[in-house]
Amino acid sequence: MATSKSIYTCTECGGTNAKWLGKCPHCGAWNTLTESAAEPAGGAKNRYQSLARSQPVATLSEIEASDFERTPTGQEELDRVLGGGIVAGGVVLIGGDPGIGKSTLLLQAVESLSQTVKVLYVTGEESGAQVAMRSRRLGLAGNKVRVMAEISLERILAAIEVEAPDFCVIDSIQTLYSEQLSSAPGSVAQVRECAAQLTRTAKARGCAIVLVGHVTKEGALAGPRVLEHIVDTVLYFEGDTHSSFRLVRAIKNRFGAVNEIGVFAMTEKGLKGVANPSAIFLSTHTEPVPGSCVLVTLEGTRPLLVELQALVDSGGVSPRRLSVGLDRDRLAMLLAVLHRHAGVATGDQDVFVNAVGGVRISEPAADLAVLLAIQSSLRGKALPRGFIAFGEVGLAGEVRPAPRGQERLKEAAKLGFSVAVVPKANAPKKAIDGLTIHAVERVEEAIEVLRGLV
Repeated sequence: MATSKSIYTCTECGGTNAKWLGKCPHCGAWNTLTESAAEPAGGAKNRYQSLARSQPVATLSEIEASDFERTPTGQEELDRVLGGGIVAGGVVLIGGDPGIGKSTLLLQAVESLSQTVKVLYVTGEESGAQVAMRSRRLGLAGNKVRVMAEISLERILAAIEVEAPDFCVIDSIQTLYSEQLSSAPGSVAQVRECAAQLTRTAKARGCAIVLVGHVTKEGALAGPRVLEHIVDTVLYFEGDTHSSFRLVRAIKNRFGAVNEIGVFAMTEKGLKGVANPSAIFLSTHTEPVPGSCVLVTLEGTRPLLVELQALVDSGGVSPRRLSVGLDRDRLAMLLAVLHRHAGVATGDQDVFVNAVGGVRISEPAADLAVLLAIQSSLRGKALPRGFIAFGEVGLAGEVRPAPRGQERLKEAAKLGFSVAVVPKANAPKKAIDGLTIHAVERVEEAIEVLRGLV
């Protein structure tokens, strides 16, 4: 009697091996190989055909190229992240923690799109009655929204063939299974095969498909990394489930800018777009407080004003350096630069830095604002009302320019800020009404300017 063979598949990259190894030879990840039954040879016909339509070889300059036509989803913040709306044949992968609002946002988008195009909502985690209950709770009519509760890939593809929708939501990709494979739903082979088949269908029929993906405890999308390479756009839902605000961030987008964010507020009637997200990340102090400095950061194409707070307190034998929303290693580097080049010592002090509102800042343009907030807390003197700062700080003590500095300054002036400390290279040639700009080249200059203001 023939015995079934086993293969070992990497959960990170999807690579397969004949035997178990501690380290994946394809991507180098440790302890990621899982055992599964080997699929029989000669499975589905044309199973590995190209995801896109094959075309003859042509010269690049002779290929016709035009902008993609986009259909707005009715959610302005979601359209911003997508690059203006959905694209025919585009495949979007959206992930986030359970209960953060993925299904709610997509159900609202489906309801809005159903007024202009044909839509299909496929749910593998809920019944049709549960989707209808959520729709009633959100106050959605659902007159033109077609719903299908199914996890069989072949039945879903047949329904897409019959319904011929222009927009389809698959909630979620980890619940689907293909009859061509013997592994369980959610396995690496099933996720990869189902995503490839749906992507092939989207490209062939011109139907935009949104795949909802589960995330791991570390916050990364579950399943093989090849899933993110197949799709056109990858979106991440961010935010604390205990907070009413949610961020949708574009990690990959073949039809628009990456690192674009959309800001939503969770209400009883679903997710509502926030027109002025800077108000979320700014504390409402009646009077300026020590250790607070406003930064103009850039998220994709959108300038955002975020308040950075620093607390410097006497530490013990081993002073702590803790940052929330910023890189902790970069904080330690900035404290060393502050000591070496500006003569401000914090070696015996605990230093805590926080970005208000739960936003995460990864760009180095936050360096100068962090240093000024630390200096303000150390001296116990508040920065003037309407003060902003941005700029990258190097190890030699120089203040380097930040990209798109003019847009940052105009956004700050529009929101009523009056004093700015910026890199000299970002100083505008023409004065900006209502904004006094102090251009600096080095850290010690910025500290001197700060001492003159307070």
